[in-house]
Amino acid sequence: MMADHPAHPAVGAATALLDGYGPDDRFIATPTRTLLARGVRRAIPQGDAPLARRVTDALADSPSGVVVGAIPFDQSAPPALVLPESVRTGPPLASDPLIALPVAGPAGARWDIRQDPEPEVYAKGVAAAVDRMWQGEFSKVVLARTLELTGHEPLDIPSMLQRLARRDPSGYTFALPTTPGRTLLGASPELLVSRRGGALVANPLAGSTPRSTDLAEDVRRAAALLQSAKDLHEHAVVVDAVHQAMAPYCSEIDVPARPTLIRTATMWHLSTTVTGALDRPDASALEIACALHPTPAVCGTPTELARTVIRETEPFDRGFFTGIVGWGDASGDGEWVVTIRCAEAAERTLRLYAGAGVVAASEPEAEAEETAAKFRTFLNAVGAEL
Repeated sequence: MMADHPAHPAVGAATALLDGYGPDDRFIATPTRTLLARGVRRAIPQGDAPLARRVTDALADSPSGVVVGAIPFDQSAPPALVLPESVRTGPPLASDPLIALPVAGPAGARWDIRQDPEPEVYAKGVAAAVDRMWQGEFSKVVLARTLELTGHEPLDIPSMLQRLARRDPSGYTFALPTTPGRTLLGASPELLVSRRGGALVANPLAGSTPRSTDLAEDVRRAAALLQSAKDLHEHAVVVDAVHQAMAPYCSEIDVPARPTLIRTATMWHLSTTVTGALDRPDASALEIACALHPTPAVCGTPTELARTVIRETEPFDRGFFTGIVGWGDASGDGEWVVTIRCAEAAERTLRLYAGAGVVAASEPEAEAEETAAKFRTFLNAVGAEL
């Protein structure tokens, strides 16, 4: 089991790991720890056996090891999971006073931005999905769009990571290679599942509204989200799916009756923390994460029909967007996060992703505006504007 850290760690212990990140490293920061991994002792291969079994077998040969990396939205696609040569861990970033120190803003970079699809085209896709829902075909689908940012200089990924981590130090920040020459980085607010000994935690998010820079308006938006029938229904569908997927692994499970709110720098989200007592000690956090994925928060319901609508509507391959990113150890403990508020970086190009949950009550223009608000996490980190 990867050790937890004291409540009052040495100043600078977590930020030193953030500062130490470099190209080809793997960095993950969560509310429980900060992790910096280097080198590759062993990559998890594609194979016929379930992914969690392949990871368990690899860790059995290296019982002190840790698996780190990402899994695509399509679990049948090749993962980007490795047992690194070395791993340094520290306390959570939020516990390190140095995380509050200012970080240099983005240099005056110039970006060429291409939207795929354009907001008007995206809104038409949402409208078509809503029409099909009114006809009773399905009840929810998550539709995404992308921004492709091309710079005039090579990307400074460590600086982007610094700004993402320092803006939301209580969230889940990550940067790691996926394929040669490509890095997945982001700051997700959503825990898919964690396991610590016999304790399981999932934190599904669904139902969102953009933050406001005006305090009174920001509070009004938060209060309205808590009362929104459309968003509460969307959230309940996701929580029920998480409950059903976790239940076979649990001797007991607790699902709060109503959601609460969590906030990031750019968004308010409806949030429910589902906790369970593990009934199957052999089930790793990764196995449970794979059973949960994809939840209706990133795909829709019914799942297979929603996948088909996504393939028919989105003009791109999601790749690792709305997949899973995190770490796991040989004891089965780990933290696996939903890969949102993220981008894929390659030399001079950033591809940003954002999606919105579409239900029968959705308004196409509002969903397009929601994706634009979600893009701001990354646009702010690189000094770009739509």
